[in-house]
Amino acid sequence: MQYMHLKQLSLVNFKNISGADMELGKKFNCFVGNNGSGKTTVLDAVHYLSMCKSFLNSIDSQNIKREQPFMVVSGTFDKDAEDQNIHCALKREGKKQFKRNKKDYARLIDHVGLFPSVIIAPTDSDIINGGSELRRKFLDGVISQLDREYLENLVQYNKALKQRNALLKYFRENRTFQQESLDVWDAQLSQHGQLIYERRKTFLQDFIEAFSSFYKTISGSLEEIGLEYESQLAEGDMLSLVKENVAKDRAATYTTIGIHKDDLGLAINGVALKKFGSQGQQKSALVALKLAQFKVMHHKSGITPLLLLDDIFDKLDDDRVGQLLKLVSGKAFGQIFITDTHPARVAQLLKDKKDVRVFPISQGELGTD
Repeated sequence: MQYMHLKQLSLVNFKNISGADMELGKKFNCFVGNNGSGKTTVLDAVHYLSMCKSFLNSIDSQNIKREQPFMVVSGTFDKDAEDQNIHCALKREGKKQFKRNKKDYARLIDHVGLFPSVIIAPTDSDIINGGSELRRKFLDGVISQLDREYLENLVQYNKALKQRNALLKYFRENRTFQQESLDVWDAQLSQHGQLIYERRKTFLQDFIEAFSSFYKTISGSLEEIGLEYESQLAEGDMLSLVKENVAKDRAATYTTIGIHKDDLGLAINGVALKKFGSQGQQKSALVALKLAQFKVMHHKSGITPLLLLDDIFDKLDDDRVGQLLKLVSGKAFGQIFITDTHPARVAQLLKDKKDVRVFPISQGELGTD
């Protein structure tokens, strides 16, 4: 197993932080301050170094501080006792530059998975309560950090899907149809989609077991939690299914069959968690999903991911917070980043923990305890 932690983090004009340099601890790093002070910005910067993007805003230029022409996020990872320097720079009208040890990446996807991270944030509740596209996004984000071929096929699948849908719309608008033109995209869609389906199915075997175990620990209950992979491809290979549904697709003017319709079905005692689960059950399920993500990523990659906990003490009751901190304090978990609005609460919750660093933050300015 490879040990990894972020030793140093520097920000310039990133969101509401004009400039900051931090020397980070190997275990608990806590950022405390009022709402809007910049706590979550720091966690987002760590996520940027891990995933080449913000977990809050998909438009890179909007992460540049207002009225500033550029931003920089850089950091030094200790990975198996070797320093790895990651540097990201973006001009407001330019292209994002991403470097490792002063060398540019030919493709950003080549960086994904080298410095893995798992984040638990307030917006993650949408994974439970939102539409299927959010659960697919969660699943894709996990597998993509472990499987480069999966990520590449996902990119190509989405390109083919976009082209096929555009062609179906063109047929409708121009009252024409050419099966040969559709066949080109059917073949690409099916090739990439079938691989994605098989990889998702294989990945979820270990993931579901870990999820169920963590849920029981966090909730402290004996209720039955269920997680099931739902896919149209369980009924047959994708190429056959696409061919069988051409008439339906022409009528809808979009592709109705494929892995872009997959979902994760969550149930509590046999009924839909989204509709019938209590807030406590839904929160426990969310945390269990993220800890299962951590465990499977750790096991399959051999690297201990960073764990980012954004404002979760306000969202969980004391018992669940206690169970969570007990879990993540163990040797299986590595470096942890925490944000909270109450310094006294952080001090109380972590009073018995070792290697704790607290960074007060106010109006985008960082201090040290």
